[in-house]
Amino acid sequence: MKSCVHFIGIDDSQFQSAVKVWGKPDFIHKWFDRRSLGDIDDDVDVVVFGTKTKLIPSQWTWQDHELN
Repeated sequence: MKSCVHFIGIDDSQFQSAVKVWGKPDFIHKWFDRRSLGDIDDDVDVVVFGTKTKLIPSQWTWQDHELN
């Protein structure tokens, strides 16, 4: 099973540093919400949180798939 890297709440000032440590992300989540939880495989995925991200999932969900 392939492991994926998820960036959650990583802003522009943190992005390059996170890429140097963890590599390019497979998924970028603006916020920690229920939708991001559904994308994460707890057994194999790596989750990198931004410094200002709350570790409690938001009740609101960002629907990025509606952008296209």
